[in-house]
Amino acid sequence: MNLSSNGVAIPFSPALFGPLRATGTDDLPDPVALRERLHEDGYLYLPGFLDREDVLRLRARYFSQLPAGFLAPGTSAREGLFSGRVPEGIPEHGVAGHPAHAFVRSETFDRFLDDPRLRKLAADLLDGDARMLPRRILRHFHRGVRRASRAHVDFDYMNEGSPRVVTMWIPVGDCPPQSGALVYLEGSHRLPPEAYEPLRDTTDRPGDRRQICHDLEFTARSLDRRWLWTDFSAGDLMVHLPRIIHASLDATTEAMRLSIDTRFMRQSDAPDPRWLRAWSADDGA
Repeated sequence: MNLSSNGVAIPFSPALFGPLRATGTDDLPDPVALRERLHEDGYLYLPGFLDREDVLRLRARYFSQLPAGFLAPGTSAREGLFSGRVPEGIPEHGVAGHPAHAFVRSETFDRFLDDPRLRKLAADLLDGDARMLPRRILRHFHRGVRRASRAHVDFDYMNEGSPRVVTMWIPVGDCPPQSGALVYLEGSHRLPPEAYEPLRDTTDRPGDRRQICHDLEFTARSLDRRWLWTDFSAGDLMVHLPRIIHASLDATTEAMRLSIDTRFMRQSDAPDPRWLRAWSADDGA
């Protein structure tokens, strides 16, 4: 595979990439075992946790909101194939006026995430009553942008509240690495922040110290760890801790990447106040 992130190539080699460990959803272990695995690996990869058709219907609903010319001619919103051009006049992704901004505030989006399976899983992992934070993010990447999530830990973006948070990442459609999938740096949730602090000097965003690095090969080699990956399918779910380093790859396929980030915490814990309002891509959080 020819892979890159933010336009910087990363060789797909055994030294740099390894497989995510899956947790079977047909026979989920008891909550204690789930928590142990989450804290051992820093993540849970749950193939087929959600209903594939529900996920693909959400994909179709979102892409049907895009202006004419965004989708490839003769293709369906469910496929979500990029035409190769962004119609004129569409605002930046996720700001007011862009379809993603309205979509995360829609009944369709609320209904999809109001899933008792997600709430139960969050409660099991947090070992207590859990609530979903209102700031829920919809990411949409297409080929040619060369823009991806840089290596980071979630807690650096929500450090004004309790660190007892779990993130759930939902690929809204099939998402192999070439479509811009997430990758996780093996065992990095056990690293002290000072171990990767020097990497923040290698950056394409010098004004934002929250990101760790945009160069994923440099990150992996500097910390002597592999990026863990898989071919995500619609219905898969990723859960991760707020201290694990993760990033995304560039989208290079005809099919556009669409995904949801949502976070849960205990009802009794204090949230970061920036996460108590609906997401907007320019909200600074």
